[in-house]
Amino acid sequence: MLAARLHAVKVRPYLADALFALHVVEDRSVPTMAVDAHWRCYVSPAFVARMPVEELAGVWVHEVSHLLRDHHGRGERYARQHEEHGPGGRLRRNIAADFEINDDIYGDGLPLPHGVVLPSLLRLPAGLLMEEYLRTASMSSLAPDLAWLDCGSGADGQARPWELGPGGAHGLTRQQRDAVRFRVARGIKGRPGNAPEGWRRWADDAFHPPQPWRELLGAAVRSAVGAPGPGDNHSYRRPSRRSASVPGVLLPSLRRTPPRVCIVIDTSASVSDAELGGALLEVAAITRAVGGRRDLVTVISCDAAARTAVPVCRAENIELLGGGGTDLRSGFARALRSQHRPDVIVAFTDGQTPWPSTQPPCRTVVGLFPRPADIDTDDPEYVPGLPPPWAQVVTIG
Repeated sequence: MLAARLHAVKVRPYLADALFALHVVEDRSVPTMAVDAHWRCYVSPAFVARMPVEELAGVWVHEVSHLLRDHHGRGERYARQHEEHGPGGRLRRNIAADFEINDDIYGDGLPLPHGVVLPSLLRLPAGLLMEEYLRTASMSSLAPDLAWLDCGSGADGQARPWELGPGGAHGLTRQQRDAVRFRVARGIKGRPGNAPEGWRRWADDAFHPPQPWRELLGAAVRSAVGAPGPGDNHSYRRPSRRSASVPGVLLPSLRRTPPRVCIVIDTSASVSDAELGGALLEVAAITRAVGGRRDLVTVISCDAAARTAVPVCRAENIELLGGGGTDLRSGFARALRSQHRPDVIVAFTDGQTPWPSTQPPCRTVVGLFPRPADIDTDDPEYVPGLPPPWAQVVTIG
């Protein structure tokens, strides 16, 4: 296994961070090799013993590709929306996920193994996403021959009996998983031409141009600076131009500083890892928008309760805590109770949360993760997803 991983790193260096982040768990009940959502890699000793090193390296790359592309979160959402929770639906999602990644894994040092699952088996075009294959193709003809296929919950979002679960040892936290994806995407973008087109597209999506935060925060800055008090201060560092009209007198200039920004991130269970990763990218963009003044930006992770506000050091090092229900009112309250009250609050959420009953005494921007329109409104736990009219709303993604 270790020799195969080194070979995978040699031929696919842009995936090195992800390959070394996987923790190997030996388990004889695993059919071949599989991963869970917490970046554990389960392997069957018999499978490893009969595989050549080069082919085993291809399996390493295959399994880590499921995790990097968030197939567990995407598969779980698809199953929930289409009510496909049985073994047949699980196999369909696994096949579709394999279609998405197998078309550009092999070659250049990774030999194509016998029986690999490719879109050409159903005369489908390469380069599509898992959801597109699920929507456009019936895979019933492949099910009898591929009943053995099982890449774990990391490929389809459905837990297996042999997985250790969220409380098991050696799993990565959400923040650690997002950091790995961030580093891999940065490596692909930093060395253009070394990765296949599918991986370059993935890196482009991971580094998607942030929503128009420059314009949004520009308006927020003008609003904050134009209000009485915040943003205005006199300074002798740069004399006023009016000093020339008063010989012998040095007049201070009016200094305008960026506003303090508090970012509230919804970390409830309904928000996926990919969306949290997108929120962290927006945190970096917001920090740049206020002139790189990290001391003016704080982040609060919030599900049903607000967690400790942390100053921004590097966006990928922020630990987002949560995973329960959603109530952003506690996050807003925590932001307004801070020692330095923010001039702007930016909230990232899927909108399924109660909102403060009164407008905060500062500008509010909501980055809204989109959700399907067919949410079950008869569910007693359903919360209307319309942000209040006093918030400036931008849909993310």
